[in-house]
Amino acid sequence: MNQRNWWGPFWPLGEALRFLTIIPLPGLPPPAEHAIARAIPWFPFAGAVIGTFLIGGGTAIGMLWSPEVRAVAIVVAWGVITAGLHLDGLSDTFDGVLSWRSRERKLEIMRDSRIGAMGALALIAVLLLKVALIAAAGDQWWQIIVPAVVLGRWADVYGIVRFPAAREGGLGRNFQQQLRRGDFGFATFSTIALVLVGGVQGLIAMGCVWLAAELIGRWWVHDLGGLTGDTYGALCEIGEVVALAALIAVWQGG
Repeated sequence: MNQRNWWGPFWPLGEALRFLTIIPLPGLPPPAEHAIARAIPWFPFAGAVIGTFLIGGGTAIGMLWSPEVRAVAIVVAWGVITAGLHLDGLSDTFDGVLSWRSRERKLEIMRDSRIGAMGALALIAVLLLKVALIAAAGDQWWQIIVPAVVLGRWADVYGIVRFPAAREGGLGRNFQQQLRRGDFGFATFSTIALVLVGGVQGLIAMGCVWLAAELIGRWWVHDLGGLTGDTYGALCEIGEVVALAALIAVWQGG
C-alpha cells in the first residue's frame, strides 16, 4: 500500500509538519523537495497543530508553577518542537543584513553556520519578547498561542510568494517555481479561518503581521536582492512576535 494513503488528502499537512517540526509522523514517503513545495500552502495548518501542542504543555506546566515559568516553558518548547528551524534563520539573517557589507558579502555571512553578535541579539530579543508577551497575557495566554504560530507560518508563505529569491538554485527559488496558482489563496483563507476562531482580533493581528512582513521583506530585497530560506525563517519569527503583541494590545485596549 502506498504510504501516502495513510494520510489521504491530508498528506501535504504531514509533509508540512515533517518539514517544520520534530513530531514523529509515520506513514509518509521519504522526504522530497517537490513534496515540501506542495506542502507550503498547509504551513498555517501545521502552525495550528504546533500551537495546540504548546497549549497542552503550557496547561500542564501552569498547574504546578507560576505564569512566568509557564511562559518560559512554552517558549522553550516552541523552539524545541520546531528544532529551532526559524530561529536559526533569524540569527543568520540579522548577522548578514546588519553587517553593513556588500550584498554578496551579506549573503556569504548568512551561509555561515556560526552565529555573530547581531544574530545573537536578534535571538535574545525574540525569545525575551515572546516570554514577556505570553506572561503579560495573563489568563488569556492560551488564546494567543495558536493565532501567533499560524500567522508566523503565513508570513513565511507570504515571503515566498510576494518577494523574489536572492539566489538562483536556492531554496526560495525552487519553492517559487513549484508553487501552483491558488496556493497562496488557500494558505490565506485557511489562516483567516483559523485566526477567526478566537474572534475578530485575529484579523487585526493578521493585518499587523502582513504590514510587518511587507515592510521587512522590502528592506531585505533592497539589501540582498531578494529573500532566502533564512529570511523566510526570520519573517516567521518576527510575525509570531508581532501577532502576540497585536493580540494583547487589542484585548487590553478593548
